[in-house]
Amino acid sequence: MAARKTQEDAKRLEYVVNDPNRTPSERWITMSNALTRAGHGLTLAEKRIVMMAVSKLDSTKPINPMEPPRTKITAAEYAAECGVDTDTAYKQLKSATKDLYQRSIMFYEPAHKRNGKPLQPTRVQMRWVGSAKYQDGEGWVELHWWPDLMKHLMGLRKQFTSYQLQQASALRSMFSWKLLELLMRFKSTGWAEYTIEDFTESMDATEKQKSNFNNIKRRMIEPAVKELTEKDGWLIEWRPIKAGRKVKALRFEFRRNPQMSLF
Repeated sequence: MAARKTQEDAKRLEYVVNDPNRTPSERWITMSNALTRAGHGLTLAEKRIVMMAVSKLDSTKPINPMEPPRTKITAAEYAAECGVDTDTAYKQLKSATKDLYQRSIMFYEPAHKRNGKPLQPTRVQMRWVGSAKYQDGEGWVELHWWPDLMKHLMGLRKQFTSYQLQQASALRSMFSWKLLELLMRFKSTGWAEYTIEDFTESMDATEKQKSNFNNIKRRMIEPAVKELTEKDGWLIEWRPIKAGRKVKALRFEFRRNPQMSLF
């Protein structure tokens, strides 16, 4: 009986996440765990546009390799979702579209063995979009998705991360948004652990930032934890895991603050 109820709950959640008639406030962002861990290389405005577009995709729909989907975002949608005025929405859409075609994702895929010996993970880089259109005067952006990316956004059955768009769209820091994604990958357990290398790659840290853990702590982790605590209702505790004097990993324990309502 319990197993049957679990299956029914899973089907109900799948319907809610992928219902094409859901309102903007009910939309979910779903992507493969590999893409969740990747460095996204986006500014905050670009991240908002891309993830709003991702939330319009049906993550369970089979991929059509011959025709990657196109997704449109309007200035009115952007303003309402991100809590900015219409003029700001127009400006941010136009500015973000100029550079979006150049933005690339970087992540690692497991490599096959050669002569019985394991190979180092394969480094993968790809674009977010094959083209990005902006219509001046009307204020809309249309993204034509990069074909190789679609396996990370559609046809997903396992090893994926989902969270509500509304959880992140009002955040003011890329680091907060990225930390939210890294935690949501493990939302069923309430804790997450990443090597310092994986964490800094995911956060798009510069080489200078990587060279000093205090930079990572002060400029990324602490402000991100503070914003997620204040704006998204999380209780987050974290600690560095050291090997000698060197930080080798980070552990986060997180749960909803029972004193706060998300919306």
